[in-house]
Amino acid sequence: MADDSKPVYLRLREIIAASILDGEFHDGDMLPSVRALAAQQGANPLTVAKAYQCFQDDGLVVVKRGVGMFVADGATRRLRDMERARFMDAVWPPVAEQIRRLGISAADLGVERV
Repeated sequence: MADDSKPVYLRLREIIAASILDGEFHDGDMLPSVRALAAQQGANPLTVAKAYQCFQDDGLVVVKRGVGMFVADGATRRLRDMERARFMDAVWPPVAEQIRRLGISAADLGVERV
């Protein structure tokens, strides 16, 4: 979900994260260059570089000088764990509260109990 109130580099980070989690890029795969992603997303290359820097700071991508940027080994699992924790801490609580408030059941949501 795009959130226009977020800074562009964070929205780009979400796009990159989704691409990794959705399997478009696997551990070891080369990511698009800063310029290529900037052109594709209609963003400033410096903003794309900032988004990539977030991944680099988290150890999720590695830079091979003169070659490009690559998804780090184990990054998909670590990213999934990070995003799952963020979802459970920040996203789910208000959603669960709204579900409770509106009296929505698991059946209403099409969710089966395990």
